[in-house]
Amino acid sequence: MTLVDNTKEWLIILFAESGIKIEYAEIFVASILILATLVIAFLIDKISRFLLQNVFASLVQKSKTDWDDLLVENKVFSAIAHIVPIIFIFMMLPHILGNHPTVNEYIERISEVIITITFIVVLFRFLNTLRTILSRVELLKDKPIDSYFQLAKIVIGIILGVFSLAVLTGQSLTYFLGAFGAMTAVLILVFKDTILGFIASIQLAANDMIRIGDWVQMEKFGADGDVIGINLTTVKVRNWDKTITTVPTYAFISDSFKNWRGMQEIGARRISRSIYIDQNSVHFVNQEQLNQFKKIQLLNDYIHKKEKEIAEFNKTYQIDDSSLINGRRMTNLGTFRAYLKNYIENHPKIDKNLTILVRQMAPAETGIPIQIYAFCSDIEWVNYESVQSDIFDHALAIIEEFDLKIFQNPSGSDFNQLMKR
Repeated sequence: MTLVDNTKEWLIILFAESGIKIEYAEIFVASILILATLVIAFLIDKISRFLLQNVFASLVQKSKTDWDDLLVENKVFSAIAHIVPIIFIFMMLPHILGNHPTVNEYIERISEVIITITFIVVLFRFLNTLRTILSRVELLKDKPIDSYFQLAKIVIGIILGVFSLAVLTGQSLTYFLGAFGAMTAVLILVFKDTILGFIASIQLAANDMIRIGDWVQMEKFGADGDVIGINLTTVKVRNWDKTITTVPTYAFISDSFKNWRGMQEIGARRISRSIYIDQNSVHFVNQEQLNQFKKIQLLNDYIHKKEKEIAEFNKTYQIDDSSLINGRRMTNLGTFRAYLKNYIENHPKIDKNLTILVRQMAPAETGIPIQIYAFCSDIEWVNYESVQSDIFDHALAIIEEFDLKIFQNPSGSDFNQLMKR
């Protein structure tokens, strides 16, 4: 007979001798012992947590690795410490409540379930630590590892949950597995987003479609910014206005989106914008204008080369140059395009190894579009916008030097001037 049994018997006799009925004495004694057990268990929990945390904390400080620091930060040892008082409680209860087979059986079942739940907590915290460690590996920093750990937690939770049910009810595992098989359709419906998200995560990783840190643009969901998280069900995007948009993971498979990673890897960002020229301002260049253009450093070589080329052409085909319509002649718009191309090619912030193009687009009701197509070597947003603005500021400022006019719809001030006339 153990100390608990002796104490229990002594207390019952003590209460019985004081005039309390034996059945009530047993209840009082059981209540007192259960309360005492819970208090002792609480103290054991505090002591075990203190010992584990302090012992491992001192070892961690001496260690050169950081994975053990993460175990302490994620409170893995704290969760392990909870197992000790739980075992103590369920070792004491059979002695306190008496030798009743049914009661002891249920106590045993409940203890196994609670220990299983504690084990799940320990395992989940360990998985959180492992996820943090893997996220610091250079090759895995941009991979959706959160998705795989979430799936692992779901699978572990389901398996141990079924085990707990089997223990509580006394049924076999095959019984519950068969029941879950019959509920497959319901499970698929409940875990539809999780299943689709997992499949999408695998496809995204296998095809290297998005990574953490990528700049993605998805107009349907209002997402335009950096990917900051990928898990089973959602992808988090921090937009440029610092808001966060949550996009279903599967949407990156089912819908279209733009990933700017290619630009970031090349280290150049595209400039593609047009200036609209008033068609009425386009004309042939006369000799006086040519002489003025020759004074522009970026046009000097072009003018001499073009003059020679046109002269040879007209001479070869015996062109009568008494009429401007005959033969080939330079235009102010063509000269302007040549100037812009040379200007872009000589710009220090333009990548010379990528496409540089200044082209005339199809005329429309808004004028003649002259498109500048090039790549800025500075991909930082603020710097890129500054470079792009400087280029077009210059283009707009020098356009009158070529006797050209920008097309724009008349404003209120234009109408006021017409009325004054």
